Amino acid sequence: QVQLVESGGGLVQAGGSLRLSCAASGSIFSISLMGWYRQAPGKQRELVATVTSGGSTNYADSVKGRFTISRDNAKNTALLQMNSLKPEDTAVYYCNVRARPRPTYITTDYWGQGTQVTVSS
Repeated sequence: QVQLVESGGGLVQAGGSLRLSCAASGSIFSISLMGWYRQAPGKQRELVATVTSGGSTNYADSVKGRFTISRDNAKNTALLQMNSLKPEDTAVYYCNVRARPRPTYITTDYWGQGTQVTVSS
């Protein structure tokens, strides 16, 4: 079983910054991918950013140049630094981890509970 704990959401004015953190724990053999998704009211969940175990990153076009994702493989944590925030970034942000847990070693996607990010204009 893998547990994810997210932190760092909140309310910020447009142009401000927030940093989200996601920590994975439990019987983890390996984590191949860590990432963040978001869902705004009335919209589908969308990819924000992902990072592989090797450090390769992928970003949604809407956040490129403003958001930076990073991870600490030793601590099984991922950080999302969000700068120059815009009102359209307002959403619930979910951490996603693709891991191989013990004892099954079956690759499985896990989701955090979500953290609210609100950007006021």
